[in-house]
Amino acid sequence: MDKAAVRKALIEQRLNLPDRLQRADLLQRVMRIWLFNRPDTVIGAYWPIKGEFDPLPALYRWQEDAALNSELPAAHHANEPAAVDYASQVATETVANRSPCKIGLPVIDKVHKTLTFHTWYPGCPMEEDAYGIPKPKDTGVVVPTLLFVPCVGFGPNGYRLGYGGGFYDRTLATLQPRPTTVGLGYSNGWQEDFTPESHDLPLDAILSDTGVIWQK
Repeated sequence: MDKAAVRKALIEQRLNLPDRLQRADLLQRVMRIWLFNRPDTVIGAYWPIKGEFDPLPALYRWQEDAALNSELPAAHHANEPAAVDYASQVATETVANRSPCKIGLPVIDKVHKTLTFHTWYPGCPMEEDAYGIPKPKDTGVVVPTLLFVPCVGFGPNGYRLGYGGGFYDRTLATLQPRPTTVGLGYSNGWQEDFTPESHDLPLDAILSDTGVIWQK
């Protein structure tokens, strides 16, 4: 496989998908269902570029649900008017500060060419990194136990085609314990004949707009 040529073709195809918004909506649903009852409290993700699926709305809902569940009095967990009123009240507060769950976005370590993850929330101050990708500005470092990874393409047995920089592979080699890794991408990225190289690390799961493509 000529990875560079496949990568270029898949990015172009993704940018021109006529139904990308509908696919994104379906993948948001798949992602939220997959996250249900996960034990993780810190999840790393990414800022979408080049037509990538945006995981942040689903993660914010996950964070919001955790905040509501942690604060809602036990007697109000039923579908009662009081529960609705209470939920409306606390929903106006800053979810990121109240929630026991945190979202991290990558910040590039230029020396080691690895990623660290810094707290993100809607309205978080952002700045561009060396590659022109927005990153959180002056927020704290978090260590994710679950990491959502963007896929340009993907193939059998959980292998991912990325942008060729190797940032995620090097990052995973340094994180202990190793987080659960989940690839996100539209189903048109499936490559039946994808052959991994010796340094490629398989993902623990891959989610697309058609459902769970792969899971260990």
